[in-house]
Amino acid sequence: QAQLVESGGGLVQPGGSLRLSCAASGFTLEYYAIGWFRQAPGKEREGVSCINSGDDSTYYTASVEGRFTISRDNAKNTVYLQMTSLKPEDTAVYYCATGPYWSGGYCPFPRFGSWGQGTQVTVSS
Repeated sequence: QAQLVESGGGLVQPGGSLRLSCAASGFTLEYYAIGWFRQAPGKEREGVSCINSGDDSTYYTASVEGRFTISRDNAKNTVYLQMTSLKPEDTAVYYCATGPYWSGGYCPFPRFGSWGQGTQVTVSS
């Protein structure tokens, strides 16, 4: 059964770091673009970052650019989201999802699906 499993969330103080993992089973991640999304309480799910298939080009939403880094390890069939300089407003459930190859410099977040179950990130002192 093809599925994505997120892990690595937790409680961290402002300014701290976390690395989230998105592991795939039942299919090969490297053939897909992978996106990270988050949903805070009372808010809609929003796209955070994407890594493309093929050329591994990346995209970040403005609120995380310079603080978050997306990468993939094809040998481990896993995509990571390294998060640094975390802020309380980064608190959310984080999800990964598969998507199509994109071009034009902008990640087509609405076209992503096949969500994992999510991992909670809480940034608080």
